[in-house]
Amino acid sequence: MRSYPSHLRHFHGLPVHRFAGGEPGTGPDLPAPASVAWRLTADWEVPFEQRWGAFLDQVRTDEVVALVVGTWWQEWDEHGIDPVLDLLTAEAHRLPRLRAVFLADVESEETEISWIKQGDASRVLRAWPGLRELGLRGADDLVVEPLRHEALRRLRVESGGLPPEPVRALAACDLPGLHHLELWLGTSWYGGDCSAADVQALLATPARCPELRHLGLCNSGIQDEIAAAVAAAPVTAGLDSLDLSMGALDDDGGTALLSGRPLTHLRALGLGHHFMSDELTRRIRDVLGPHVPDLALTPRSPHDPETRYVAVGE
Repeated sequence: MRSYPSHLRHFHGLPVHRFAGGEPGTGPDLPAPASVAWRLTADWEVPFEQRWGAFLDQVRTDEVVALVVGTWWQEWDEHGIDPVLDLLTAEAHRLPRLRAVFLADVESEETEISWIKQGDASRVLRAWPGLRELGLRGADDLVVEPLRHEALRRLRVESGGLPPEPVRALAACDLPGLHHLELWLGTSWYGGDCSAADVQALLATPARCPELRHLGLCNSGIQDEIAAAVAAAPVTAGLDSLDLSMGALDDDGGTALLSGRPLTHLRALGLGHHFMSDELTRRIRDVLGPHVPDLALTPRSPHDPETRYVAVGE
């Protein structure tokens, strides 16, 4: 693994606040419920269930708008996140204003991203029909069921390897309000067996996401094929920003972007952590630079295709 996401500092436009309730000596001095994104995590002294119970007792949860779940294990994770989802969804009625949830805000010192065991994320969407933002880290055992959700505007999945089943399920979802979609597809070494055909199915359903303005298909070992699929997709014309960074993009993918649908309407194009040649990088900068205000082209070296790697793997 070359890099790793760190603990969230902000989520849903709010600072993240670690809730310490349940620990000996903790007092009631708490921020206003709607002013922060509440981070709940287990530690050596307090299991997650105890932390959750203290949160329900000490915080006016009917005013909480954002929730961040950190580690839910004390020594190691035996059961995945499903027991946590049981706790959360059972008390959904006590968080009627919840608008944002992030599952598994975990750093590599706690566990590697490819070891995080997710669960059925669709349960969160069903429990909160007013949810506007869902983010999660890790894709092992991740389940997404086809559904319709009117309110969701932002969906982010960070992984070192995203299996094809969740991507196919997302292609079958109706998300009429979705504005921001970001998927880290990863590498087959860590379960990222998603193919270009799976991505094409996702790109072929713009009618189910008519409000989509940001698309991120990042961190992929097949980034050239992903770039070619995006370059040919009608949905690209409606985007304000496109992120194809963090993956193994080389000249084939870069050429596909230049020869496909026009990208000059974009406000931002992310191609950082790429393996394109200097010559093609200059061509992209010359063609798109005058039109795209935020053009990210920071390369990774060397350019040898045999040494390409994704930014986040294990």
